[in-house]
Amino acid sequence: MALPGPCLQQSWQELHKIAFNQVLLSLIFLISLLYVFKRLRSGKLNLPPSPPKLPIIGNLHQLGTLPHRSLQALSNKYGPLMFLYLGNVPTLVVSSPDMAREMMKTHDIIFSNRPQTIAGNILLYGCKDIGFSPYGEYWRQAKKICVLELLSLKSVQSFQYVREEEVEALINNIRESCLKGASVNLSEMLIATSNNIISRCTLGQTFEGENGKSRFGQLTRRVMELFSAFCIGDFFPSLGWIDVLTGLIPSLKATIRELDVFFDQVIEEHKTEKSDDSQPNKLDLLHILLRLQKNGMLDIELTKDNFKAILMDMFVAGTDTTATVLEWLMAELIKNSSIMKRAQEEVRRVVSKKLKIDENDINKMDYLKCILKETLRLHPPVPLLLPRETLTSVKIGGYDIPPKTRVYTNTWAMQRDPKVWERPEEFLPERFEDNPVDFRGQDFEFIPFGGGRRGCPGLTFGVASIEYVVANILCWFDWKLPSASVEGEDLDMSESNGLTVTKKIPLHLVPILHSPSMYASSAL
Repeated sequence: MALPGPCLQQSWQELHKIAFNQVLLSLIFLISLLYVFKRLRSGKLNLPPSPPKLPIIGNLHQLGTLPHRSLQALSNKYGPLMFLYLGNVPTLVVSSPDMAREMMKTHDIIFSNRPQTIAGNILLYGCKDIGFSPYGEYWRQAKKICVLELLSLKSVQSFQYVREEEVEALINNIRESCLKGASVNLSEMLIATSNNIISRCTLGQTFEGENGKSRFGQLTRRVMELFSAFCIGDFFPSLGWIDVLTGLIPSLKATIRELDVFFDQVIEEHKTEKSDDSQPNKLDLLHILLRLQKNGMLDIELTKDNFKAILMDMFVAGTDTTATVLEWLMAELIKNSSIMKRAQEEVRRVVSKKLKIDENDINKMDYLKCILKETLRLHPPVPLLLPRETLTSVKIGGYDIPPKTRVYTNTWAMQRDPKVWERPEEFLPERFEDNPVDFRGQDFEFIPFGGGRRGCPGLTFGVASIEYVVANILCWFDWKLPSASVEGEDLDMSESNGLTVTKKIPLHLVPILHSPSMYASSAL
């Protein structure tokens, strides 16, 4: 009788093959099911409305030369929450006070991160500053130092002597032009004054070069230009090598090398020179930082790179924004002669026969403060607030926002929204009379300095400089356009986009001494 072994073995092999095939089919089915489930789940994300995008570049082509205006036009069509793809970067654009409030108040922590940019990493020493630093313990401690020690109301008041001296120099320069009957490039003068105030408050001096211009001021202007340059690697990380070929990366590295040499020299000078303990209110910000470190009063360890990055923040955030607000404010006053006349009458009434304006005088100039508010409403210096980035997924306005989404808040659009503001395109300082709405981050229809945790910590410092400069140039001078044939209403108000949005054509004006006899007597 034949043994059944070969038949059983063959049957076993066939069963094994069938079982293996079934397991394989089951795995394939399971993987396919998981893939389909994942696709269905991702497809169920209720993203905000989006304009049509192009392959590869997404919606980049729709930004235009003035992104705040282009995005406003798109938001008018697609809504106050709009989802874009800027290259490979998922991007949310917020254009209404309600959505800004939900983002910066209800979900503030989730929206408190900063996306890392190539320029920020190179120019800010790996984003070791405050403005561009990622959300976390270092950022919290560094901001605490700045708010409590560097930019507190007490510190801002202690630098009043710097503002007074630099504004006096500005007034003297304008007066010399008056005596010659010449026009002045007021935009350029305001930039120089803003830079000198920041430089002296931060580093103790202005560092004038052979041409009479601030050597550091020229460096920081180059930094601002590089920050606003289009960087391919920020939108297409795999194509970052193109920024080397275009010269952007070499320019960034060359600038930071030059800054490094400058900062190293200034820091070493501050370490070796003896501070005047009899005048603690005249210490610059770098002296204050070094003293806090020396006395063990810092909760975090700050390296030299940390110092440099924080100092760069002061210049990047302070110089250009202050000068830009001043430039737009004076341009609006030239266009609106009746408003300028009322402002000058108020300033001159408060100052009366005094030869110098002090801080207490500024506090009595209510209409001047309304003019500043209206300027910030119509011309926020940074129309698209510095981008944020979501830490996790979040639901806002009924929509799903994925993690690592870049977020832009279009303050320019919000502050010109006809649903919020009456006659929004007109310059009407009177709208702020007896109006509690303020720009300090609590009224989300009016947030030129941002809001929430990432609001600008230098707001008080900047406003103090702006108010003091404006009060002086309105008090001591009358102003007119160089050409008698051009009326103020015809002044070109075109914008030029950069880190801040400035006037495309600098403001050239003719100053006229308000009280020549006063200057004649003071010059003797």
